[in-house]
Amino acid sequence: MNENESIRELQSLMNYTFNKEQLLFEALSHRSYAHESKRNLPNNERLEFLGDSVLSVVVSDYLFKHFKHIPEGELTKIRASLVCESALFEFSKHIKLGEYIFLGKGEEMTGGRERPSIVSDAFEAVIAAVYLDGGIEEARKYVLSFIPKDISVSGTNSFHDYKTQLQEVIQKNPEERVEYFVKRESGPDHDKRFYVQVLLNNNVIGEGEGKSKKTAEQAAARQALALMGLENEPQ
Repeated sequence: MNENESIRELQSLMNYTFNKEQLLFEALSHRSYAHESKRNLPNNERLEFLGDSVLSVVVSDYLFKHFKHIPEGELTKIRASLVCESALFEFSKHIKLGEYIFLGKGEEMTGGRERPSIVSDAFEAVIAAVYLDGGIEEARKYVLSFIPKDISVSGTNSFHDYKTQLQEVIQKNPEERVEYFVKRESGPDHDKRFYVQVLLNNNVIGEGEGKSKKTAEQAAARQALALMGLENEPQ
């Protein structure tokens, strides 16, 4: 299937027609594909950055308006369960997104289409593409089409959001500040590893690694909580 066919088919599955198909093409272009191309193509990382924010705003607004009886702490946990990598990977299956991502040969050969980090990043990039193409209301409609109708607080326990847990601990002291820093990256594009440090007032309190920045940040936050004696989730 060529690029144009992929874009046409995916739009049909998305139930959204782009005015600027180039945005969808960019959202589907993994850095390995852009790197191997001789056409100087952009990859989807900038769109992923924007899509992450659009996703968070849309989900936060939805939860705020539809769950007025739930306090802030619980809303944060529900949101985390809906925007985490594993949730986005599951949402992406509804439109078979992995089949339409443009990958380099190395990623293709090593199962990149089934890798949650790659597919969930592309899912966020597609959200950004819809937002840039049709505005916030189209992006809202698209995002909410994936959100389960039977959201419950008890249903959020499958994902341990260590970053939020750490933030809840730290924010008890308003003067404290937590930041995440990518210490280094290693490996080829099809097998990238990220090494992240979490800093409290510029002091390293935890480190983690993973195949995406998000999973590395979660690992770093988990280590920080463990060092504080507060991480008691099952291994």
